[in-house]
Amino acid sequence: MLVDTRRRGMVRLVWTLILGLFLGGLFTRLAELFLPGGAPRDFLTTSVNASLGPLSVDLVAVAFSLGPLTLTLNVLTLIGVAVVALVARSWI
Repeated sequence: MLVDTRRRGMVRLVWTLILGLFLGGLFTRLAELFLPGGAPRDFLTTSVNASLGPLSVDLVAVAFSLGPLTLTLNVLTLIGVAVVALVARSWI
């Protein structure tokens, strides 16, 4: 049976990004807790935020609101994504 490699690659990419963002968030939190104040800590923990405001959908039977969705990126987040990508590439 043939395997759709394009779909498998997309799923792997999404999981790599999700796990990398979580790992990067963990790295950021640890840096905030354990690094002394100064230029290295400021460089590693300064982030750029992008957000998408609340999305409200009101249907006849169901109404829900999603958001706001916020993406926070910094150097440690990019390092987390890179680590997960390297691990996923070597193991999978």
